[in-house]
Amino acid sequence: MPSDNFRGSKQERMKASFPSFSCRQCFKTSYSCTVSAIPQGRVFLIFVEHSGIGLENKSGRRRICFFSAVVPQKSQSPLHLPAPMAEPSNTDSTAATLPPATKSWADEAEEECTSSSTEAGITTVNVDGLTVDENKKPPKLLDDPDDSNIQAVTSGDTPYTSAAKFEDLSLSPELLKGLYVEMKFQKPSKIQAISLPMILNPPHRDLIAQAHNGSGKTTCFVLGMLSRVDPKLQAPQALCICPTRELAIQNTEVLRKMGKYTGISSECAVPMDSRDALPIAKRAPIMSQVVIGTPGTIKKWMSFKKLGATRLKILVFDEADQMLAEDGFKDDSLRIMKEIEKVNSNCQVLLFSATFNDTVKNFVSRTVKKDHNKLFVKKEELSLDAVKQYKVRCPDELFKIEVIKDYIFEIGENVGQTIIFVRTRNSAKMLHKALVDLGYEVTSIQGALDHEERDKIVKEFRDGLTQVLISTDVLARGFDQQQVNLVINYDLPVKHTAEYTRDPDPDYEVYLHRVGRAGRFGRKGAVFNLICDERDERLMSKIENHFGTRVTEVREKSVEDYKAALKEAGLLQ
Repeated sequence: MPSDNFRGSKQERMKASFPSFSCRQCFKTSYSCTVSAIPQGRVFLIFVEHSGIGLENKSGRRRICFFSAVVPQKSQSPLHLPAPMAEPSNTDSTAATLPPATKSWADEAEEECTSSSTEAGITTVNVDGLTVDENKKPPKLLDDPDDSNIQAVTSGDTPYTSAAKFEDLSLSPELLKGLYVEMKFQKPSKIQAISLPMILNPPHRDLIAQAHNGSGKTTCFVLGMLSRVDPKLQAPQALCICPTRELAIQNTEVLRKMGKYTGISSECAVPMDSRDALPIAKRAPIMSQVVIGTPGTIKKWMSFKKLGATRLKILVFDEADQMLAEDGFKDDSLRIMKEIEKVNSNCQVLLFSATFNDTVKNFVSRTVKKDHNKLFVKKEELSLDAVKQYKVRCPDELFKIEVIKDYIFEIGENVGQTIIFVRTRNSAKMLHKALVDLGYEVTSIQGALDHEERDKIVKEFRDGLTQVLISTDVLARGFDQQQVNLVINYDLPVKHTAEYTRDPDPDYEVYLHRVGRAGRFGRKGAVFNLICDERDERLMSKIENHFGTRVTEVREKSVEDYKAALKEAGLLQ
């Protein structure tokens, strides 16, 4: 492929058409294809847009391949094309331990906070001999996103009073100390104030609870689990099931931090790759009082009689809509519930998520006890007002990288950490290689990586060692990193059942969860949606109509528009 075929200067994007081209990424020969390139030093970033019968992808769209090539010293010399990237292997695993503790969002929020409290008067709280001066606590970091109307539907005649402060909940001194000293909380958020009395007060009815991303749902069920546990009884008393290992590990870290002074033991039930892990059949029975994990590992522990359910008081499903969806973990979740019901009919069930579509909502209502309580937010109020949403129309896939490189990264260099969401593992690999070849320090996480590598990547991002993380939807739900201010939807999410149709429907729940990775607990944030073709236009239009909002357009090459967007989002002065 001679470089003379390209038109454009070294500083510009270059494009050429070839009558015949053999691709080094997919090893297919296409006719009348289009090849685009971005020169970066002595490296070309090459995008091949194939044409021809049999070269379409499964959705009927043109197949697009990506690779890099060395720029020749002379224009007459051919480009040296490297071999395509190898597909990583997918390793199964069975062990279950928690990786070393990492700096949590509470630590980072405390370090970032420099202003002083402006509340008048002196209020002190005495917790287990420790006096906490509320004027000396950090300024309020954990405000709700703009309050919405949480609709509460209660069963029976039990009166519930919202908790204005944590002392209203009759918590133990050890738990209060954990909330104030370790978690740096000041008062319950709105969802906490409403749901915690329902969780903690007899008769301990089941609860289906929905609230905004970043509004404090994790604290609700973690505090509920810790409050229900008898520290003197050495047996599993609380069980929390999560859709991903990252979320299970994160929730375990929160529980251990919040329950630091209680002496309550916990176990994280997630798969691991380590060869040193003890086979499940040889493990001793689980005696930890709280178990948090993924459905596959928990189901396995139960099947091997290593996790007993006779003493369970509370069962939590985090991201419950995915846990009970047909294309999620419905079968495993129902099997676990049936195993518990065989030996324990009094276990309280809590289902928490930011999203519940009507189908899942109806099914969930039939799954829990008839006298359950419900908390829901109107669909049009779910999207976080603190997070500004924008769309950028891009002529093709290559221009998406130009937008990220030349505009979003260049103008928003100091806005904080960024998560770029892609639809597939292959897209994650291609985009990661493109940005690395352009000189950016980025990491990428997707389901094909082994578990220990995923843990390492997440830890580096949490510790601030990396600023940009490319991810499939493995991190779309529940991932809590306070320093993430920017989310880029490189690909818009589509429903799995419609992935390969010509006119798919968006996955509205996943979109909302992606948006929720920015603007945690009312912080400022921005989301850029990169729109490439008519299909993306239809997806974006459906998303806008579904949530009853209009996403502001940013002109693809307008520096002023990008600056104005970041200023509006509160990320640029």
